[in-house]
Amino acid sequence: MKDIISWFIKGFGIGAANVIPGVSGGTIALITGIFERLIDALKSFNLTSLKLFFHLKFKEFSRYTDLVFLISVFLGAVASIFTFARLLAYLFENYPVFVWAFFFGLILASVYFVGKTIEKINIPVILSFIIGTAIAVWISIQNPAAENNAFFYLVLCGIIAIISMILPGLSGSFILVLMGNYQLVMIDSVNSLDFHVLLPVALGVVIGLPAFSNILSWIYKKYKNQTIASLTGFILGSLFILWPWKHAQHLIGSDGLKVLKANGEPVVSSYLRYLPESFNLEVILAIAFLILGVLSVWSVEHLAKK
Repeated sequence: MKDIISWFIKGFGIGAANVIPGVSGGTIALITGIFERLIDALKSFNLTSLKLFFHLKFKEFSRYTDLVFLISVFLGAVASIFTFARLLAYLFENYPVFVWAFFFGLILASVYFVGKTIEKINIPVILSFIIGTAIAVWISIQNPAAENNAFFYLVLCGIIAIISMILPGLSGSFILVLMGNYQLVMIDSVNSLDFHVLLPVALGVVIGLPAFSNILSWIYKKYKNQTIASLTGFILGSLFILWPWKHAQHLIGSDGLKVLKANGEPVVSSYLRYLPESFNLEVILAIAFLILGVLSVWSVEHLAKK
């Protein structure tokens, strides 16, 4: 029971991360130490698990797929999305700089705590870190593409979005914005239940999740240090998105109007970053929240050791 509660809490953190613009649930999974187990559990949904399920061997199926762990994490994530989203919407509306500063500190500390798990530093590890950082920064500064409802492009959107949701440092929603299909997939099609769009995307998710889980699990086990270095780079590169002082640039639809989410909020496509002009109370409080974010990760790491 203690493990289930722990997994639920970690899932809650993953769900909260997916609500935050530019933050990946994979980052939280990595920080809380369940990333490898989560990948292994996801990749276990294969022909063997299907045979166990259809032969009604539910106990073996549950053990093979680590089902209790997966359900605990999933329920935590769902609970977080439905509870944390409202609080976060209020905080972003009223205290955006402080919220961004807190998450900036959170991710900044994650770079250290994830990076320190690298067991051996050599040239391949350093190159992996640099490449991971460069890719994350490059993605964060791209302009959104045009909307495309072609079948195979929608499948590709599903594959890339689910991969980016798993990978620490990359936001699946942000990737869909860059691919030009955030409004089409996450707003129009979901609200109208347009299965001509949703089914190809779902097919991409079904293809991408087990395939990438298997690939990532193999790479993680065979090239662990290089993989962690790359993921650390992804996390470091995502700091560019989380910079506290910025002006949001909203996604514009083909009609020339702002694209709105289901709750009426405009969709953010990019940010214009700036430095504060003076050292005022807002800057002092932002630095305090940044430090609080760092201490939060340190506390999680300290409790995990106990």
